[in-house]
Order: sequence, then structure tokens, then C-alpha cells
Amino acid sequence: MKYALEVKGLGKKYDDFELKDIHFSLPTGMILGFIGENGAGKTTTIKAILNMIQLDSGHIKIFGCDIKKETELAKEEIGVVLDDMFFPEILTPKDINVIMKDIYQNWDQTLFYQYINDFHLPLKQAIKTLSKGMRKKLEIATALSHHPKLLILDEPTAGLDPIARSEVIDLFRDFIQEKDCSILLSSHITTDLEHIADYIIFINEGTMLLSKTCDALLEEYGIVKCKEKEFKQIDKKDKVRFRKNRYEYEILIENKKEFKKKYPSSIIDKITLEDLMIFMLKGEVEK
Repeated sequence: MKYALEVKGLGKKYDDFELKDIHFSLPTGMILGFIGENGAGKTTTIKAILNMIQLDSGHIKIFGCDIKKETELAKEEIGVVLDDMFFPEILTPKDINVIMKDIYQNWDQTLFYQYINDFHLPLKQAIKTLSKGMRKKLEIATALSHHPKLLILDEPTAGLDPIARSEVIDLFRDFIQEKDCSILLSSHITTDLEHIADYIIFINEGTMLLSKTCDALLEEYGIVKCKEKEFKQIDKKDKVRFRKNRYEYEILIENKKEFKKKYPSSIIDKITLEDLMIFMLKGEVEK
């Protein structure tokens, strides 16, 4: 199997935060969703992948090449959308086209102007006058217009209305239809990831909690609601996390088929990625 991105043993320590042994691989032609609450370590991981920070441990490969040794390859092959826009606000989209032609060998002016037109962006208007959603569209257009093979996206749909988000998600789907194109997508909008991600990495306080295919998470995990009497009859090893409400318990389980065999009268609800995040972060572990 070919990999667009390989991250092994990533470690970075700050005074008040530590990224600990982050490891995952992104196969070519796939989309990996990166989830976790604010401060979990997602942006630090992305900055490490982009060689923007010095690591304490670990190494990163892009298409089999060490990113520290192949900086020019990384620049050409990676398209980037960060949570905070990195363009000077006095620039216009037209200015960005002129600048990018000198930076990327494969810069495609025609494609860039096509995106500008499709996104209904003003060509000669300064970035500082654009809305947050328009700025995000401009970032996406720029990231895609040098024909990268790997997109690194940090909250790419933040600030977009539902229609615009849907259009951007379709754009990402089209992108991975190209040969060997892949996406690492960090987002708080977990419904977007449910529609598009092949794999999910869940990180919290600098540590990986889960790494599975998106289908496996949504199909294997579930939520069981019950009264206290039923709760006590369920073996604690069958409870990943639980939450106690005023009238009932909610239990996160990780193998719906086995749970149903063991507790045939139970009713198991489907789970969303948002449910999973809430249970893993706010739920209790039975002692």
C-alpha cells in the first residue's frame, strides 16, 4: 500500500502542553479526519507535518520522503488551508495569483481564476474587506491551484454557510478522484467528516484516543440508554464510557453485535462522531 503521509512517534513538549507519540498513516487516495476539542494537539500536529515547528521526537514522510530532507517536494506536493489565514490583508486575489506564480512550479492561473469565479470572489478587492467565509474560499482556491497531491486542511469549512460547505466538500471529493490524491482534514464540524472521511484520528490532550476507519466507528460503536437497575446488570468491561442523566444512564459501547448477543433486550442507538467525542471527553469510566 502506498502512503501519502506517514507520521511516527511524534513528540513535542511545551511548558503547558505535550504532544505524545502521535502516529498514523494516510493511504493515497483516502481522506483522514482529525478530531478533538480545542487545545487537543491537532494544530500542533499539522504544524509539525508542515515542518513549521521543531520536533522533540518522531519523523514524518510525504510520499515516502523525509519532509525535512525534501522541503521542495513538500512545498510542491502539499496544498495547505490553515485555521488562521496567512495572506497579508492588503493583498487582493489578483495579487495572490501574481505571487503564487513565482512560488509554485505547477501554479495554474486558469484554474485559480476558475475557482475565484465559481466561489464568486471579487478579483480586485483587498482581503481585509472580505468576510470570513470568502477568505476561507480564497484559501481553498489557492491551495488547489498548484495541483498538489496532498491537502492539509485545518478547519477548511469554518465560517461557511451550509450550501457553501456542501460545495467545498464536493470539491474535496472531486480532488481525491485524481490519481494518488489524499487529504488530512481537521474539523470541528464532525458531520462533514461523516460524509467524506475514510479514517478518523481522535486526539485529546496531546494523546491519541482512537484511530479507526470512519465506517467502523459509526457501525461498531453505539449508545445504550437504561435505568439504574439495568445499568448495574451490565458488566463494566462492556461500558466504554457512561453518562448519568436525571432519569437514566447513557452507555457508550464499542461492539454492538456482541453487546446485543449478551444483552438481547437492550436497545442500541446509532452514534455520530459528535456523540463519540462527547462521551470520550465528558463520559465517566466505571471503576
